Amino acid sequence: MTKFGKSIDFRVTGGRKLRGSITTNTSKNGAMALIASALLNKGKTTLHNTPKIEEVHRIIEVLKSIGVKVDWRKNNSLEIAPPKNQKFNLNKIDFEAAVKTRSVIMFIGPLLAHLHEFKIPNAGGCKMGNRTILAHKYGLEELGVKVKTQEDFYDISCQKLKNNREVVMYEAGDTAIINIILAAASIPKETTISFASSNYQVQDACYFLQALGISVKGIGTSTLKIIGVERGSISQDMEYYCSEDPIESMMFIASAIMTDSLLEIKRCPIDFIKLELYKLEKMGLKYSVSEKYKAKNNKTDLVDVTVKPSKLKAPYEKIHSLPYPGINVDNLPFFVPIATKAEGRTLIHDWMWENRAIYFTELNRLGAEISLADPHRVFIHGPTELKPAQVVCPPALRPAMIILVAMLSAKGESVLRNVYAIERGYEEIAKRLNKIGAKIEVIKGV
Repeated sequence: MTKFGKSIDFRVTGGRKLRGSITTNTSKNGAMALIASALLNKGKTTLHNTPKIEEVHRIIEVLKSIGVKVDWRKNNSLEIAPPKNQKFNLNKIDFEAAVKTRSVIMFIGPLLAHLHEFKIPNAGGCKMGNRTILAHKYGLEELGVKVKTQEDFYDISCQKLKNNREVVMYEAGDTAIINIILAAASIPKETTISFASSNYQVQDACYFLQALGISVKGIGTSTLKIIGVERGSISQDMEYYCSEDPIESMMFIASAIMTDSLLEIKRCPIDFIKLELYKLEKMGLKYSVSEKYKAKNNKTDLVDVTVKPSKLKAPYEKIHSLPYPGINVDNLPFFVPIATKAEGRTLIHDWMWENRAIYFTELNRLGAEISLADPHRVFIHGPTELKPAQVVCPPALRPAMIILVAMLSAKGESVLRNVYAIERGYEEIAKRLNKIGAKIEVIKGV
């Protein structure tokens, strides 16, 4: 586990072809949604195949600090049990761990099942400009919750949740809709949520609630109808499986493209990378897809994708993300290194995140030709032959990861410094890439 303040670097020998096959791990974002959902349950929840990543370690530290019993079992199973007598002690919350992850904000919805008043630290996570909680605040207020923002905390209070409400989401945000869903689970009459995100982690939370006996209709659509149960009445021992991570699948696809490799990526959640693959196909990517099969949660459709060496061309239109079923906002950055391999000029528009596009220009240190049009748009001119360099990781997960992907292509020795941002979301990524032909040395600081 990375300790606060301890730097870990990657020394990458690029220009090596990848080979064989690699399996997609389970999802960081899905695991965060399921861990938050488990707080609804007075019984013991066991989440199988939970990724052992820094984000999960931080959220476990937060859970333990408020009285939740959390234990790792074999095969990455995470056992979560509420405090005895449901005495969550938010006054002792591990503030340092909490501000390392934005996921802690999803605790609001489930904690409403047990507490009438509490405080949650302000959300942290990636540093990519201003990120408000208005979608959380407005949605929760429609359900009778008061959210007051202090300098370091959110003050939450709710004596009684409101029944028979329609909540129109202020924006289609993933963590926001999960918060509203988990709050609605403690309302015994129907709550309708419109303009809901239907992204993979949202679906994970919805299927988990169904397993708890809560009625959730409209999963995968923009309108959800939830009939919950009495506040604090869920109490059962249950087991559930985390689902695979489409963002990791996309990362391996990008790595294969950048290294001109023939690589099989197993257990890809196809419904959440389908459009990305189609865009890449129109850019000239050659690949094949296996027949569908079910994930261990018996809900998510998986396939094995085999990427083949291809000559790419820039797309005619810009590439931009949209709420599901559009290109995932976390998959969009991987098109940046890919575009350095494509002939022509590619416009990538990252409209959702303030200033994240600025981090994309870090690939210029490796010899890319990326022009910043504004804080949301970049032009990439290709193809360019990337060169080794030393780069400090940006304080954001996906921009940091695309630098590592690009370094796999740059012939020679590169150094990526302070990779905590990457370890937040990818489990033993250097070791796993090395198994398929990469050469990444992990350098631990003092």
